Amino acid sequence: MNEALARPAVVSRLSDLIGRTPLLELCRTETGSRLLLKLEMYNPTGTAKIRMARAMVDAAERRGELRPGGRIIESTSGNTGLGLAVIAAERGYTFTAVVDHHAAPDKLRGMRALGTELVYVVDDGTEELATAAREELAEDMARGQDNTVFTEQHNNPANGAGYFPVAHELHQALDGRIDVLIGAVGTGGALCGTTRELRTLVPGCITVGVEPKGSIAFGGPAHDYYQSGTGTPEGAEIGALVDFGLIDVGVKVGDIEAFATARAVARTGLLIGGSAGGVVHEALARLPALPPGSTMVALVNDGGEKYLDTVFDDDWMQARNLIDLDLEREIDETLTKLRRI
Repeated sequence: MNEALARPAVVSRLSDLIGRTPLLELCRTETGSRLLLKLEMYNPTGTAKIRMARAMVDAAERRGELRPGGRIIESTSGNTGLGLAVIAAERGYTFTAVVDHHAAPDKLRGMRALGTELVYVVDDGTEELATAAREELAEDMARGQDNTVFTEQHNNPANGAGYFPVAHELHQALDGRIDVLIGAVGTGGALCGTTRELRTLVPGCITVGVEPKGSIAFGGPAHDYYQSGTGTPEGAEIGALVDFGLIDVGVKVGDIEAFATARAVARTGLLIGGSAGGVVHEALARLPALPPGSTMVALVNDGGEKYLDTVFDDDWMQARNLIDLDLEREIDETLTKLRRI
């Protein structure tokens, strides 16, 4: 069996199940080009971000900043917080997540269930994305405190390093036949970390970065958006891990397109998150133009189960004018056609 894809029969810690996530062929063209999804929801907590959560804690321990009984603080939209909550629970740390109500409610409930202390920077009832305020508060809370670390995911090199194994998993599973890697650009850790390592293995692979319309990493205009856990909102600094030298093409996908794609993909039997919908939307648009026999891999960084109250709730979607049934049907038809080839 391929070692990178084999799981131990029995593990002693939940974090031992991180990685070795599967690839799913979503569809292929008549010319043999295929779109594969790297299903990171098969990690514990249902998200890729537990990879970097562990890496950041490991790095803090190596530096001596975090010792037994210590405290971890992070600003999070939910998925990083879920990962840190698991690592903190395993290692006996206290974890405080600085959050806002832009996060999917299930993520917040999940962190609380795992023993996380939630600290809100905005009042209940507002869905404002308050990244800059969250990070400022998290830094202030950690400043001067012994055995306390603000993991600072947007600027922590361990974030990117936590995704190096993804490159090796892809390389081994596909025997190096990867032509395009496409993924969301948030902190930059997942896409740029994977790309940095992948280019040592497959130098010719092209990387496409996807951010929400309204995010500023690839320029303006800036405005609010509902895709959670991705992008760089107005007022926030672009993270140090967003390495534009590693991103060959940067594109923007709107909430309506991203969510319509997630909802259409769900009707194939697979639940993916809202920002993953944006990635798949762009991947589907690019797939027909690829040279015959190409392989495109989309990083699907979390599943859709956390978005049942939002992306997959018609009332929530309609209240925010995000539903486009015609677009959903169009994507349904595209997927149906490509899946029958």
